[in-house]
Amino acid sequence: MVDAADPVETYARSFFDRSHETLKTQLNGAYMADVDVSRVLVEAHFAQAGAQTPVDKALRLDSQVMLVDDPVKRVDNMTMAWGLEARVPFLDHELVELAGRIPPEHKLAQNGKGVLKEAARLVVPSEVIDRKKGYFPVPALKYIQGPYLEMVRETLTNQAARDRGLFDRAWLDRLFVDPTGHITPLRGSELWQVAVLEMWMQHHGV
Repeated sequence: MVDAADPVETYARSFFDRSHETLKTQLNGAYMADVDVSRVLVEAHFAQAGAQTPVDKALRLDSQVMLVDDPVKRVDNMTMAWGLEARVPFLDHELVELAGRIPPEHKLAQNGKGVLKEAARLVVPSEVIDRKKGYFPVPALKYIQGPYLEMVRETLTNQAARDRGLFDRAWLDRLFVDPTGHITPLRGSELWQVAVLEMWMQHHGV
């Protein structure tokens, strides 16, 4: 996950979907911050006392900021919107506190799941534990084509988008020339990401 040489840089390589320099080529300069605010946030959290190793600094940032404002909040919002009570047992505070006391080398074992996997072998067959990870991709929203491409194009070229001028037009033109070819380091679609942001702003009258 992170190492002692430059933990902020290692964290950024693992979790940032684009660098500040790349962002300068994608946004209208009027919207660009003078500094890399994402890196500044990580640096500030890593500099706080209380976490001794780079691994624990990264996990503290995840547990106090990233998880709270992203996957945990999405689970809560989506379930409560439909009257469902979701449970996230691995976030039980006693379990989290116990996990926090595990030495860093064990936290990183087997891609970060070593302790959980070895404990589970007592009750779960190894062929289940060791099988290849599955995920739920949505290819139509990663490799934009057909009606999705037309929807995205309309969103990013309509009057509201032109008046806002958030995105660099030359960059958008390059995306439209090859809509399936611009994939971020974290394997997302650049075109879909900017389209969703623009859709959100137009929906909320930003």
